[in-house]
Amino acid sequence: MRVSGRTSGNPGESSGTLGRTPGIPGGSPGSDVLVIGGGIIGLVTAWRAAQRGLTVTVADPDPGGGAARVAAGMLAAVTELHYGEEMLLGLNLASAARYPEFVAELEAASGRETGFRTCGTLAVALDSDDRAHLRELHALQERSGLESVWLSGRECRRLEPMLAPGVRGGLRVDGDHQVDPRRLAAALLAACERAGVVFRRASAVRLTVSGGRATGAVLGDGTEVGADQVVLAAGSLSGRLAGLPEEVVPPVRPVKGQVLRLTVPPAYAPFLSRTVRAVVRGGHVYLVPRENGELVVGATSEEMGWDTTVTAGGVYELLRDAHELVPGITELPLTETRAGLRPASPDNAPLLGPTALPGLLLATGHHRNGVLLTPVTGDAMAEALTTGELPEVARPFAPGRFASAGAAPVPVPVPQEQSA
Repeated sequence: MRVSGRTSGNPGESSGTLGRTPGIPGGSPGSDVLVIGGGIIGLVTAWRAAQRGLTVTVADPDPGGGAARVAAGMLAAVTELHYGEEMLLGLNLASAARYPEFVAELEAASGRETGFRTCGTLAVALDSDDRAHLRELHALQERSGLESVWLSGRECRRLEPMLAPGVRGGLRVDGDHQVDPRRLAAALLAACERAGVVFRRASAVRLTVSGGRATGAVLGDGTEVGADQVVLAAGSLSGRLAGLPEEVVPPVRPVKGQVLRLTVPPAYAPFLSRTVRAVVRGGHVYLVPRENGELVVGATSEEMGWDTTVTAGGVYELLRDAHELVPGITELPLTETRAGLRPASPDNAPLLGPTALPGLLLATGHHRNGVLLTPVTGDAMAEALTTGELPEVARPFAPGRFASAGAAPVPVPVPQEQSA
């Protein structure tokens, strides 16, 4: 028996824009929405859709996994600004602004904490070249109307005494915060369950299409799940779901990221009071301190296909660069090494909303901003599912901008969203 997430309307009536799909013969009863992928993006889509009164099913063998186990959780709309990504900046800022209210609502709905911290970020330079690059970034931030403050090396070390003596300068960004993705995913999972979302703990292996529209999916256990609308939120593997017409295959690729976790013993606390990041030898490194004493160090960026192997070289490079930034890090216990896959699109921005195939929507391609974009993605997808239209802030990221970029689908199982 399906548990309904409906909050209004009469029994048997859908509050969505389409009529109820009665289900696929031999399969399970239909839902208003089937979300393929139970990572953070899939879960927030399911939760927000259920809050709108839609009945929702999520297909994923391990909901709450994937990205939550790898991502660092930086909410860095300002310090993540890159040249050529000014359009994405608006979406990032909109989502960052929603985070405090989003977290408060989610924690109340789930009864779980998310580890949200308004601690700010310090981006520093270790040599003259890095300092020049950071100065250019500061100028770009100022032109974009963003708030950041240039500090001397001495001022940086006054804020964070564990920084290396050679730090040449930095940017203090008080508006870039953090959240714990693992706790965020657990809270979203609990909120979904309380809202009546049904979980099918199996991979979706094939999209079902009937009468020229998406009508559900076949799962790895052989069952078929029907739905009025299907949201594909399977991260870097979204383009490999069988049954996708070529013209709607999302052009996402995996970008590998290796991440380390260390523990700060009580004798070393406080080690860092805020997120610290830098460019070392041309590579980005960041250190994210959690309130529970965990210190996350990341992340590599590797075009290695579907490989998620943790390598000695990746671990060495992260520790080497982190040591140059904060020498005392080598005294901390190394407690975990992981690698995951960021779902990257051609312009490093997400694909959100309806596709050319009626009934099929995308919520994928978030690359390095999946955690940051969680609130705005949930709101945008709920709006698209109930009205058929994206809100204005999300319209530049509709899948149609890559209408000719699709590739033939490869019929392999789709697990949960993965990212780093």
